[in-house]
Amino acid sequence: MNETRRDRDAEGRARNARPRDGLGRPLPYGAPGVERQPEGVVRPPAETLAEAQRLLDAGMPFHAHEVFEDAWKSGPEDERELWRGLAQLAVGLTHSARGNTAGGARLLRRGAGALAPFAGSAPYGIEVAALSDWARELAARVESGPTVDASAEAPRLRG
Repeated sequence: MNETRRDRDAEGRARNARPRDGLGRPLPYGAPGVERQPEGVVRPPAETLAEAQRLLDAGMPFHAHEVFEDAWKSGPEDERELWRGLAQLAVGLTHSARGNTAGGARLLRRGAGALAPFAGSAPYGIEVAALSDWARELAARVESGPTVDASAEAPRLRG
């Protein structure tokens, strides 16, 4: 019998330990990679936005998505769609930068749609309307053009 050994975290859950690049793509074991974002971190909204913006500006939208995902999973119920929408925008940028134009455009539009209910309120200073416009414009471009540079396309989360 050929048993496949899986990487496990400290709690024994299956967790891929391969290093990853700045766009979250797995690299061969032993290759230098980008440090992963710790999972399950509960941050105040301002800290979440600052860390995600830092990662977006550095061309690491996959890692920004993980920051938003923590907020989505730990935040108040009435804000989950906000954080989920931001996570989808980050993943959409990730796919667009990886060359998956169809998936990138789809996730950018899905994220913009998830943010729509927040457009009039600017929660935590997030420029929701401008961010949604950015996502739809980028979605249209990536469908018809070349792979995008994640850091060059990084959105501004707050004004």
